[in-house]
Order: sequence, then structure tokens, then C-alpha cells
Amino acid sequence: MLAFCDDVCAPAPRSERMEQRTTIEAKTLIERAARALGVNASEFITVSATRAARDTLQSYERTALQPEAHKAFMAAFDATEPTPALLDLMSLHVEVTQAA
Repeated sequence: MLAFCDDVCAPAPRSERMEQRTTIEAKTLIERAARALGVNASEFITVSATRAARDTLQSYERTALQPEAHKAFMAAFDATEPTPALLDLMSLHVEVTQAA
């Protein structure tokens, strides 16, 4: 069980409930996997879903660039003079944020 649990298993007040409908096959599979790890089905679902949620959010929040794109991205930081398009964009930002 120790290898399965992480900070989600840490002792903390558990005040929130979540419920879901599932098939008998999925329930049986989850219960078998939970027993194999020595945890109950609720703990198994909570830890597994939390890990999946973290992985999902991490993949949405991470930007990966190929070496050539990374080089161009870093070169953009070295540009000292803003282009006309960037100046237009900054002006638009000012207009939109001041209107709000």
C-alpha cells in the first residue's frame, strides 16, 4: 500500500463526497485492484483519479518546444526594439484593460 499512496493518502479531514455510476465490470475491476494493493475501493479511486487529474493538468500547462523553435523563442527575448505589430498589440491591450 505504501508504494500506492502519496500525498493524497496523507491524514487530513475528508469532508467532500463524490459519487459516480459505473458498470459492474468496472466496479469489479476497481475492487480487485484495490484489494491487490491493500486499500479500499474509495481510496483506490481517489488516489488514481487525483494522479490522473495532475497528469492531465500538467500536460495542458506545459509547453514543449523543438530545438529550432526554442532557439527562435529565446531570440525573441533578445530583440530590443518592439515591432509595429507588437506596438499595436500593446495598444490594444491598454484599450481593452482600461475599458473593463
